[in-house]
Amino acid sequence: MMRPMKLAGDQLLFGAGTLAYLKNLRGRRAVIVTGGGSMQKSGILDAVTGYLREAGFKDVGHISGVESDPSFATVRRGALEMAQISPEWIVALGGGSVMDAAKAMWVFYERPDLTGLADLLPPNRFPVLRQKARCVCIPSTAGTASEVSRSIVITDDYGFKVGIGNFEMMPDLAICDPAVTLTMPPNITAETGMDALTHAAEALVSVRANYVSDALARRAARDIFEFLPKAYNDGRSMFYREKMLNASMAAGLAFTNVSLGIVHSMAHALGGMFGLSHGLLDAVILPYVAEFNSADECAYEAYRSLAESLGEADFAAAVRKLNKSVGIPERLSDVIPNEAAYLAEIDKAAALALKDGCTKTSPVIPDAGELVRLLKTIYYGNM
Repeated sequence: MMRPMKLAGDQLLFGAGTLAYLKNLRGRRAVIVTGGGSMQKSGILDAVTGYLREAGFKDVGHISGVESDPSFATVRRGALEMAQISPEWIVALGGGSVMDAAKAMWVFYERPDLTGLADLLPPNRFPVLRQKARCVCIPSTAGTASEVSRSIVITDDYGFKVGIGNFEMMPDLAICDPAVTLTMPPNITAETGMDALTHAAEALVSVRANYVSDALARRAARDIFEFLPKAYNDGRSMFYREKMLNASMAAGLAFTNVSLGIVHSMAHALGGMFGLSHGLLDAVILPYVAEFNSADECAYEAYRSLAESLGEADFAAAVRKLNKSVGIPERLSDVIPNEAAYLAEIDKAAALALKDGCTKTSPVIPDAGELVRLLKTIYYGNM
């Protein structure tokens, strides 16, 4: 039986100039959550603050310093700062880490009685939000699609990445203005863009895939193949940035409804262990998993059809060609050079990946031995 779908929150805006829609919000107190200093240096933070002031907000707070792969300690700190401000609107301005952290802060701001990430996991009932605040997400990267996603990934106090998904965390308002993404450097453009492609590819072969998710995922994938190299080489082009941001958003709408697969499961495990970018890991792992999943007839046909629409004979080969065009290496040994350290952790990585929630919607679910062999293949490459 098909699961109900939710395509973003109350409102979704995309295109140049949509940032100004913030002037339509109503309230007295807001808080903006950011990462490092890029949004301040680019002037986007000042623009967001100015629009909120124009809208009539008297108090506009700022929580900064959200790190890549945000920790629960950061979430705790942010929720406590929010409690001092009592915002009616939470505005997440940044990449996926910032948006995930802001959504998690929102939960613990609304429910200060909760003490940890385990409180949000089954069999516990997920808390009802919007008793104190609503959430706006404004992405500064074109990849994670957290602005239209029900999911977050937060690193717990023990260093493990914890993925949590619930439609309560779907932002009320998503604003995808390409001007916010203009300052992305080429490597971040590449890695986040390949994260978006992985969202589309995994949604396409998910066991929950359906007519609507397929339409979104296929269009997103085609646009990413066309426009990611162009955005990588000409990051100041508003046109290319808009194409990539729209594709990322469409892929996000697909995956948040039908889930993902073992590319994400392995990337979550390895990212926590080795401190590597999630998008980079997705990019390296994706072609190998496409080959692995092709043992399933439906997945094989989905990949074949997508490759054909791209003018390519083989999807995995097309991904490898795209990776090369944007500076992504071919194998994990290129990004984790310490072979002994990798092999020492491989069984643990496989165990974590098998437990990851994304694994259950993979078209082919490996056992522990198969996953270890796949992790070795991805490390050494198809040699």
